[in-house]
Amino acid sequence: MLLTQFDENKSAIINPGAGMKMVENFPETVVAIFSHQLFQAILDFLGGTQIAESHDVDGIWPVYEVTYKGKRFGFYKGRLGAPACVGCFEEVIALGAKRIILLGNCGVLDRNIKDCGIIIPRKAIRDEGTSYHYAPASDYIDVNTKYVEEFKEVLKEFGYPYVEGTTWTTDAFFRETEKKIAMRKEMGAICVEMECAAMQAMCDFRGVEFFQFLYAGDNLDHSEWDPRSLSGTARLDDKQKIGLLAFELACRIEK
Repeated sequence: MLLTQFDENKSAIINPGAGMKMVENFPETVVAIFSHQLFQAILDFLGGTQIAESHDVDGIWPVYEVTYKGKRFGFYKGRLGAPACVGCFEEVIALGAKRIILLGNCGVLDRNIKDCGIIIPRKAIRDEGTSYHYAPASDYIDVNTKYVEEFKEVLKEFGYPYVEGTTWTTDAFFRETEKKIAMRKEMGAICVEMECAAMQAMCDFRGVEFFQFLYAGDNLDHSEWDPRSLSGTARLDDKQKIGLLAFELACRIEK
């Protein structure tokens, strides 16, 4: 099968950073968010200076430097879906990032997880294609092998409950059928998103630290789809506070 043809050679015909202008003193830790409304709200709150950019045929994706509690961090808006997300972060790593903290949104497969509830993935189901170019074939990949305890301390300090579990990473959100959902729940999945497995595999391959946490959006554990706060503008103030938890973790890591 094609998915079993993993090649461990780190040199490819096209390598990350080809033709890019390198940035001196690039921040080691980059915090990233997918929602453009949430990203802009946090950028407006923190302020920031553009220091670099990644680019593809779909557009130019700025990297900002922001300061939080006296520390410098990179700030970047991730691309939706594993191939686009991994491709852009390959370039961010080539610019000098050593650590990525990623906040994602997800659908829940357990209706008991509240809207905007925080999820810490510990495993991801590899139901996408990108991760198989960065790691040998397997059904699962271990996620968040570092910084879980530090993040739990952040959540405790700010009074946020959380759940831990397995996430289902898929390429095809319009193919989340009742049968597939039941199968993934049998595998232990409590939520579904599109990037986690691939990002963990890529960061492992590149030797870069990676931590991702999720906030719950739509509910798929129901006879009908319930979008809840999936819209980027819904509960934006609450989501902004959740987004700042990523910077709290970054501060603890860089003590």
